Amino acid sequence: MEPHTPTQDAQELPPLTATPSAYPGCCLGLSAPLVHHLCSLLPPSPSLTLSIGSGFGLLEALLAAKPHANHVIGVEVAPTSNIFLPAADHRVVHGSRFLDPLAAEAAAWLFVYPRRIGLVREYLAEYGEGAVERVVWAGPQADWEDYRGCFEGWGVETRSAGEVGGRAWEVIAVARRRHG
Repeated sequence: MEPHTPTQDAQELPPLTATPSAYPGCCLGLSAPLVHHLCSLLPPSPSLTLSIGSGFGLLEALLAAKPHANHVIGVEVAPTSNIFLPAADHRVVHGSRFLDPLAAEAAAWLFVYPRRIGLVREYLAEYGEGAVERVVWAGPQADWEDYRGCFEGWGVETRSAGEVGGRAWEVIAVARRRHG
């Protein structure tokens, strides 16, 4: 897939506070502590994290910004709504049934409020034997049970987002590849 060329420069990132807040184009309640926690779950640069379904690209841009400086590339369905990621850090697929082959090279994947279980299953089936060592899933606690089965055979830890700077009804799940 070709990278998206924005019609304007990436927008300036909003300052985060200690309290989770809603931002346009990002379903996850964002706060400085939550972004710090998510960064701690992702591999450090130069390892690649692919954020599948990046929307406006706000979370991804925050993860890539200093002081964190993670190597994060966002993927979104065309026509993209990205306004925060620079073109070099953003990719577009032609529809919600298309996968980005860069997933084969990424050490981590990030799914935030994914729209369908099938997308997670399809990425794991197609690219789950590649470089990916962990998958971070963030979304409503009520949805997590539907997604849990996607990670059969992986070591999974869940934590209430409320414990790490997010909203109490959201959960952060980390699936790590089991070796041996």
